Amino acid sequence: MLKDHDRRMFALSDDNALMKQIIVTHAPDGREVDVEPILQIIGDVFHRATPSLDGVLNGTLEHVDTEDKTVPALDFDDILEALAYLIYKISCELSCKCSGGGDAHATTMALLNTLTSFSWDSKVVLTLAAFAVNYGEFWLVGQLCTGTRNPLAKSVAFLKQLPNIVEYSSSLKAQFEALNKLIKAIMDVATCIVEFTELPSQYISDETPAVKAVTSHLPAATYWTIRSVVACSTQIASLIGLRLENSTALTTVAWELSSLAHKVTNIHEHLKSQIAFCYQHIEEKTRHLEYFHTLVRLFETLHLDNFKILRALLHPKEELVIGSSKKKVNIEVLKRKHVLLLISDLDIPHDEITILGHLYQQDPMRKTEQTQYEVVWLPVVDRLSPHADQEKVKIKFQELLSMMQWYSVIDPWTIEPAVIKYIKEVWRFNKKSILVSLDPQGRLASSNALHMMWIWGTLAIPFSIEKEETLWKSEFWGLPLLIDGIDTTVIDSMREGNIVCLYGGEDIEWIRKFTTSAKNVAKAANITLDLLYVGKSNAKERVQKANSIISSEQLSHFWADLTYIWFFWTRLESMLHSKMMSGKTVENDPIVEEVITMLSFDGSEKGWAVVSGGPPDHEEIIARGSGEIALKTIEDFGNWKDDVVNIGFVPAFKEHLRKLHTPQHCKRLILPGIPGEIPERIVCAECHRPMEKYFMYRCYTD
Repeated sequence: MLKDHDRRMFALSDDNALMKQIIVTHAPDGREVDVEPILQIIGDVFHRATPSLDGVLNGTLEHVDTEDKTVPALDFDDILEALAYLIYKISCELSCKCSGGGDAHATTMALLNTLTSFSWDSKVVLTLAAFAVNYGEFWLVGQLCTGTRNPLAKSVAFLKQLPNIVEYSSSLKAQFEALNKLIKAIMDVATCIVEFTELPSQYISDETPAVKAVTSHLPAATYWTIRSVVACSTQIASLIGLRLENSTALTTVAWELSSLAHKVTNIHEHLKSQIAFCYQHIEEKTRHLEYFHTLVRLFETLHLDNFKILRALLHPKEELVIGSSKKKVNIEVLKRKHVLLLISDLDIPHDEITILGHLYQQDPMRKTEQTQYEVVWLPVVDRLSPHADQEKVKIKFQELLSMMQWYSVIDPWTIEPAVIKYIKEVWRFNKKSILVSLDPQGRLASSNALHMMWIWGTLAIPFSIEKEETLWKSEFWGLPLLIDGIDTTVIDSMREGNIVCLYGGEDIEWIRKFTTSAKNVAKAANITLDLLYVGKSNAKERVQKANSIISSEQLSHFWADLTYIWFFWTRLESMLHSKMMSGKTVENDPIVEEVITMLSFDGSEKGWAVVSGGPPDHEEIIARGSGEIALKTIEDFGNWKDDVVNIGFVPAFKEHLRKLHTPQHCKRLILPGIPGEIPERIVCAECHRPMEKYFMYRCYTD
């Protein structure tokens, strides 16, 4: 019978201390037990053994089910052979510890410790199997001893004083009802736990909210299921040698069994509701998988136009919205046009939107028949993220949308999960924005044309590999490639025969020394020198501070709009990405060498300088050097000023840089903006030896 101590423990079911005790007993070793067939037999034992109330009242103990059902011939002899001793051990433990009406909590914890190496579902089913052995034996003797059908059973029943159950069957009605109800609740919970563990993992992950809810509830569900088995065992043991000297005690027992049944039933309802959500998720996942395969087939099929593919990718109602104007249009407006899908999360840098908006708005080619193209924004929102609050997402989406002039889906939540899966798995989107190019027939021209867009703008349409190779053939290293599309005044200055010097870094003392010395040299050499500060990547606050000092002290020109600086460095990273994707290296491509040198300048803490220009009818020569060497060269102007007269300023500057350069150097190349795989081998642009690769984690404070 349940004692006062048991009732106190029952009241503390949600106590954290109790949960900690349960968790401590759980140390699974990875062994797997096929519990479902065992649970089927347990159910069959309970179904056949549990007497009907009419049978009890009539004094027959006969089960109403007379149909000759046989236990399914399940091939699990090996399973039971391995577990037989454990089940026997638990059944003995139940019989012994429950016979004297001991501490139910202590007995439950002892059983959990015995089953420490097993999973939660195995703990429940093995305990139930042990109880089913005891319960089945009890009622088997009880049923067979009725009348004179089985003298052996009658003798055993006599020794156990089972005839008293028939004699006092009316008084035991409430107790039997409560016992049967609790056993049914236990079986319901056990079935739910086993059902949960067998959910198909390919369709549902541990991070699914419903799965997390069930998983967090499993320890408590297991405890109270085993605790209920202990209570049932105690009541069965109490029927042996029963005397009805205390009818109040029987009433109390029935009430406590009913209370346990109520608790276990509540546990079952909670598990059942969460598992229903799991099945709903699996059903959706299955539908999404079918949608995903439909997308795969669509992209493998030739089409007359792009409409089918766009309809599958975009809003199911075939509607879009035009950026800041919020005007709704049908996706028919995209039919038979080049479509650029801008795919990003809601943390897309504002600089990207600004530059893309500039290219989109100012591009005269966008409306020509041969190169008609449109941009469509597909914002990707992680539905499982704990931060994916719909209202916050909506506000952030509208804020970004107001900055755009192109098309967008109406709502991020309307994008099919299968589309997001396709974007991530096939087009390899992973946080950093990509620009997917589709031709007028819906064929994939490029799974990420963003680097081409940054380098050449829409001159790269249709953004195919062939077009990229053609454009590179007409390029050579120089300021026009470095500055193209950013600042036309620099190119205009070069065309006028002026010398242009781009410099960067964040060391303000070096900036002061270099710009002052450079101006003095320009005056002495009788040249027009345009100094332009291009800052440093990923350092907006520090660059803004440097800009303020450069402006107040009138040290040089600078880009007040920091978006220009972002674009300058992003284009360099894009050039490196483009070249590397086509297999180019320092050893076989001079542009790669120069781009890597520029990026290594940016990775250093010091300044750097690039100088170009001269007579417009001469071939462009470009000279570059790290901060210390560039400053030393400028300060040593007296040593090479005669060369300026003979070969020109830039060639003379370049030659003196070469003389000052020593083999002892340290280059650091940081590649934060290159999407895709980081190359295993990069050769130093200075000494042409392989560079060592390290991983660096840096706080983004700007």
